Amino acid sequence: MDDLVLYFLGLCLPLLALYGVVRCSYSIWWKPRWIERKLRQQGIRGSPYKLLVGDMKEQTRLITEAWSKSINLNHQILQRVDPMTTVTVRKYGKMSIFWFGTTPRLIICDPELIKEVLANRLGHFEKPLVNPLLRLLARGVTDLQGEKWAERRKVINPAFQLEKLKGMIPVFAFSCNRMIEQWKEMVHDQETCEVDVWPELQKVTKDIISRVAFGSSYEEGKKIFELQQESIMLAVEATKSLYVPGFRFVPTKKNRRRYELAREITSMLRDLVERKQNAMRTGKSKLDDLLSLLLHSNEQNSSSNASGRKVNGLTIEEVIEECKVFYLAGQETTSSLLTWTLIVLAMHPDWQEKAREEVLQVCGKSEPNFEALNHLKIVTMILNEVLRLYPPVITQFRHAYKESKIGDMTIPAGIDLVLHTMLLHRDPELWGDDAEEFRPERFSEGVLKASKNHLSFIPFGVGQRTCIGQNFAMLEAKTVLARILQHFSFELSPTYSHAPSNFLMLQPQHGAQIILHQI
Repeated sequence: MDDLVLYFLGLCLPLLALYGVVRCSYSIWWKPRWIERKLRQQGIRGSPYKLLVGDMKEQTRLITEAWSKSINLNHQILQRVDPMTTVTVRKYGKMSIFWFGTTPRLIICDPELIKEVLANRLGHFEKPLVNPLLRLLARGVTDLQGEKWAERRKVINPAFQLEKLKGMIPVFAFSCNRMIEQWKEMVHDQETCEVDVWPELQKVTKDIISRVAFGSSYEEGKKIFELQQESIMLAVEATKSLYVPGFRFVPTKKNRRRYELAREITSMLRDLVERKQNAMRTGKSKLDDLLSLLLHSNEQNSSSNASGRKVNGLTIEEVIEECKVFYLAGQETTSSLLTWTLIVLAMHPDWQEKAREEVLQVCGKSEPNFEALNHLKIVTMILNEVLRLYPPVITQFRHAYKESKIGDMTIPAGIDLVLHTMLLHRDPELWGDDAEEFRPERFSEGVLKASKNHLSFIPFGVGQRTCIGQNFAMLEAKTVLARILQHFSFELSPTYSHAPSNFLMLQPQHGAQIILHQI
């Protein structure tokens, strides 16, 4: 009997080893080369595949080199922000590929094709599997697909209805007013004052999201923000190298810290959610913040099955994940937009003055309300143009899980599609020869007539997956910008270094130093 077992083991082990070799060879050599050949047959070119690592070494080299120095004071920033895409497109054309390890990444900047991919009618294009360590940041609605996404969006939508957002404008102004008063004191003492507005605006948007999302303040949520910032740094570091399956379970110092942060943030948010639930049950909390609106909508969308278990609604764990998204997306996007707006207006004082004149004419020195914000046409044009040139999120990714057709192309399964917002926003064929220049007047007749194709402007995405917080972000940005313009003029400081970098969101690598003058 023992001899028979040993015989079968002796027979099976070589077969298993052979199977492993074949699978490995298929994954790291035959499949990438087959995909490469299929794309070239359709005229799609790119850098040749390099075994296992692809273009990752070159990408790291290009980013390191680009981020090592600042650039001239203009808006031609793509080379610094995303050098790999710039080099690939310049060499192989607007639709071309580079390699992230063994996975080809197909750059797409055609508005019709982007719409077709995001429409995803057959369900073949979904978000790619990401490094599991990155998912520790949040697993909310932005991470879901298909029916699960639709159900979650249905629960969250009521919290972002325009009527609800109107009531939050005074909160936007209140948080901003505290920063304004601090700046006034600094300017009063020194006549003018240099301020790095990047951390200042981050703090304001954090205070705003704390108040409108949770009915608290930045100081109360400060610990959560600090922990999330550390978590973001560690998550971004993890994405810079090829993920080895199972590595997240290796108890390295950084992995242990990643999980420790995730547990601590979850625990703090759980306490916050449970306190809000208790306050709502006892009538001590009104439906005046995003969390209470979310919990109320969740209750409305919940039902009980035969066993009495709640269905369709969110679990406490899912509510906590949405709170993480509130904290992350709710402040990072707007702080990025506001920071680049102040930098750009400091570079273009004529537009700064036009915006200030409009704000003072419409609002005077009073806090703007919803009606006033709707009348700020020049301010809206400026914000849209900044979103075009400096979109907070420069790319969206989708993965082809099945062979699919877009346009007249056949996309093999296994390809990552890079829907490049920044490249699309700078395409001269869509925006004209001045696509790299700051010209807010291109939006004078609205977004739909700003370019040759109304799908060319997608800072918040396009289609059914357009960012749910778009109206929130724009109202917040208008309010904060209006309050700043009412009280200060500003110029770039000599210490400012123009160094846009893509760190999950587009941000100034060395800060955003401006000189304030009180008016």
